Amino acid sequence: MAPYEIPASELVDLSRNSFWISAASIAFNPLFWNIVARQEYHNKILTNLFGGRRQTACYALAATIFCLGLVRDFLYERALRQQPSYPLLEQPESKWLAYGLIASGNVLVLSSTWALGITGTFLGDYFGILMDDIVTGFPFNVTDAPMYYGSTCSFLGTALLYGKPAGLLLTAWVFAVYQVALTYENPFTAAIYAKRDRERAAKGEGKKVR
Repeated sequence: MAPYEIPASELVDLSRNSFWISAASIAFNPLFWNIVARQEYHNKILTNLFGGRRQTACYALAATIFCLGLVRDFLYERALRQQPSYPLLEQPESKWLAYGLIASGNVLVLSSTWALGITGTFLGDYFGILMDDIVTGFPFNVTDAPMYYGSTCSFLGTALLYGKPAGLLLTAWVFAVYQVALTYENPFTAAIYAKRDRERAAKGEGKKVR
């Protein structure tokens, strides 16, 4: 058998619990922050928990999401270490591509955070902390979801760096989960800002009448 002719059944070890735990963690994180953020928007659960201090509540959620991301990344790396490698993915070209993807992913994530700030990045709009204007500069002139696509690039780069086909499968899962999350998040966020704009317009009309 040629070195790259490996049966598909040997490329990914689905019997490893770590693989499924990693997949569950990937799905859990956006599910968690979407549920919590919507509860905050409708019921102010976090703001009330922090004595009405919505800024503090938003920072607490940001810290929680960040920590959950670290746990997810740890579980992903552990899962990859327990999976079979594939010789083609261990070539020097694959490693350079991996470094490029990881670097690009980090640029998208960090520049997005810089452009939006902590509250803009971590669902501040659900707390009523809205930005004055839509950010249209980099990286939002490249993609409308730089955090998600940057994270996906980092997952893919890590999979290539480790030379693990299982990482490619988990990266596809990351992409699918984020696409589902976007279908819920984007319309809801747009509705929040549309409501703000209507309220501003109504106040403007009221001033004109007086």
